[in-house]
Amino acid sequence: MNNRIENVIIMGAAGRDFHNFNVYFRNNRRYQVVAFTATQIPDIDGRRYPPELAGSLYPDGIPIHSDKKLRELIEAHRVDLVAFSYSDVTHAEVMHKAAIATAAGADFIIVGAPYTMIASTKPVVSVCAVRTGCGKSQTSRKVIEILQKMGKTVVAVRHPMPYGDLTQQVVQRFSSYEDLDTHHCTIEEREEYEPHIRMGVVAYAGVDYEKILRQAETEADVIVWDGGNNDTPFYKPDLHIVLLDPHRPGHETAYHPGETNLLMADVAIINKVDSATPENVAAVRMAIETHNPSARIVLADSELIPDDADIIQGKRVLVVEDGPTLTHGNMTYGAGVIAAKRFGASELVDPRPFLKGRLKETFAAYPEIGPLLPAMGYGEQQMKDLEATINATECDLVIVATPVDLSRLLKISRPHTRIRYEYNDHGEPTLASIIAAHFA
Repeated sequence: MNNRIENVIIMGAAGRDFHNFNVYFRNNRRYQVVAFTATQIPDIDGRRYPPELAGSLYPDGIPIHSDKKLRELIEAHRVDLVAFSYSDVTHAEVMHKAAIATAAGADFIIVGAPYTMIASTKPVVSVCAVRTGCGKSQTSRKVIEILQKMGKTVVAVRHPMPYGDLTQQVVQRFSSYEDLDTHHCTIEEREEYEPHIRMGVVAYAGVDYEKILRQAETEADVIVWDGGNNDTPFYKPDLHIVLLDPHRPGHETAYHPGETNLLMADVAIINKVDSATPENVAAVRMAIETHNPSARIVLADSELIPDDADIIQGKRVLVVEDGPTLTHGNMTYGAGVIAAKRFGASELVDPRPFLKGRLKETFAAYPEIGPLLPAMGYGEQQMKDLEATINATECDLVIVATPVDLSRLLKISRPHTRIRYEYNDHGEPTLASIIAAHFA
């Protein structure tokens, strides 16, 4: 019998990879995790998963390398197994990574989604999606609002965004704006936590989701899993809600693990019906009915709420959109562009001649973005570059269409206005009726 320990590489992006390690590999003596690889998020590689989190089997922690070194790492460490553990990638891209691993002599796995879900003592409602940028955050807020009206105390737990010192982010609790400063939150983090704080809802995030869950359970009647990218839930849901985007028909079965979410969905929400073509809505509905006919289908609008619609009329505008939606979400427009056209802007100003710092790298990596600006805010330098680019761009007006109000974080010297977006039902059944029936 072969009892040799298997050497493992976990491929990730500082989220799902750490979770899979924690729940499956950390205390499993069958495996020795020799490295994480990282992609999608800047400046993750070069760090270490610290020994304080890695456990007793890893007294020196675990190094994190760029995934561009995958084959080199497999050969150098005689790796037996590569575990793919990140989200929002095409099925073809997953298999390209598998080809690299198997060509170098390693097995390639994707850990089963239910296997990584931690069971809660409280009911869990999960809000996930088939792609980044489908409208999870606004839907999570709506779910929370519905549950609150039912008299439930709700705690939100957000998919991880551990961009800083991991040892300080094991369990993070957010109940005030001061907490955001205490934890040195980036734009990406503030976009997700601030809306919950405005609603008077406690939000948790961090690195160790077993510890997070046990603490959240002490102050919740219901836990809402507020998903990230198109990843599957970290907690076992009692009701699994999945968002689909009719602006990207076909993506629901073309991306990992979004298709997994679709197949597991109890409720499938086709969002943005108010701005999509009827043909695209019908195509997405057909995909749901084909691949998960038992899912309840809900139609929803992503309502645009401008601070001042009149100010947009006739203006040359710089549109600042949610960063991940434009980058690995593959969208070439978002709510800001839709609002600019709807409210009469004369022109979308191209920011590319005015890019500062590392934003040049973003556009080089994602040239399809076009004449709008992704709000890249994974760290302090990116936030400075974003501010400098906005202020350098020659425009009449800046439209800020990000979940967080950038004017609170950046010094925007040009005239600016904000576009927000909220969930609205588009006919029957309503989301409220489905949630009420579930908790009846």
